[in-house]
Amino acid sequence: MKKQEDHHELAAEHFEQAAAHHRTAGQHLADDEHEAASHHAHLAHGHAIHAHEHAVQAAKNQVELHEEATA
Repeated sequence: MKKQEDHHELAAEHFEQAAAHHRTAGQHLADDEHEAASHHAHLAHGHAIHAHEHAVQAAKNQVELHEEATA
């Protein structure tokens, strides 16, 4: 169960970081700073990918726990 909780926590952290970079990118766009906006959008995308990977791993761990419990 600990591994699953770790993956949920890591997913949440990455989603929060993605959101922060997305907000920063928006601010840079508003300030007409396109290169900086692109950089933060790229960072946001990377964090979103990592969040998704951790969420998928948490789901896989949940399936394994269910299979073990019902075996």
